[in-house]
Amino acid sequence: MSDYSGSRFRRGAGALLSGAVSAFIIVVAMLAVMWVVEIVDFLITPYDTSFGLLDRQFGIVGWDGDGLIGIIFAPFLHGGFGHLMANSVPLLILGFLAGLRDVGKFLWATVLIIFIGGLGTWLTTPINVVTVGASGLVFGYFGFILARGLFDRRLLDIAIAVGVGVAYWGILAGLLPNQQGISWQGHLFGLIGGVVAAWVLRRRRPAVTAPYPY
Repeated sequence: MSDYSGSRFRRGAGALLSGAVSAFIIVVAMLAVMWVVEIVDFLITPYDTSFGLLDRQFGIVGWDGDGLIGIIFAPFLHGGFGHLMANSVPLLILGFLAGLRDVGKFLWATVLIIFIGGLGTWLTTPINVVTVGASGLVFGYFGFILARGLFDRRLLDIAIAVGVGVAYWGILAGLLPNQQGISWQGHLFGLIGGVVAAWVLRRRRPAVTAPYPY
């Protein structure tokens, strides 16, 4: 019995370590793309502005049909290096924790967060306002981690959710529509996307059937 339990523990630890490495590589790769894109945007923009040429061309533009393309590209664009630096650390930490246990579900959660967050932003942002940035993903991973702990009820998920909730509860101030130049819409719908993703990707428990009467 002890040999079996030890083997099972080693397999679980090995799977967790493998997932941690994969999650870290994926999030670092995402950040690398964001930094490369921002450098390119800085180099091709001919004048000093908060929005580069790529931001205006591929960002989410409220109620503009052409701006729908921003749903895909906006999370990888930023309004300057300061904006990108502010998103980089929380994205690295929360993205890593979101993908720690199941990289496959993490990738699907990322897709759902980008789509729900982007579409919600497009529908609620004033006409012709451009929105870019990975903060929707940051809020999405935050919501995904908290909701996953609630829906899946695994000890590791609950522990991560509690730690993230305590460490990052202050970002919820970003949901308030009183900060100029900040897209509370992107934050709100990113958070909603994360919760929806946790629900869609939750652990399915086998149905319990009542025994047949004799």
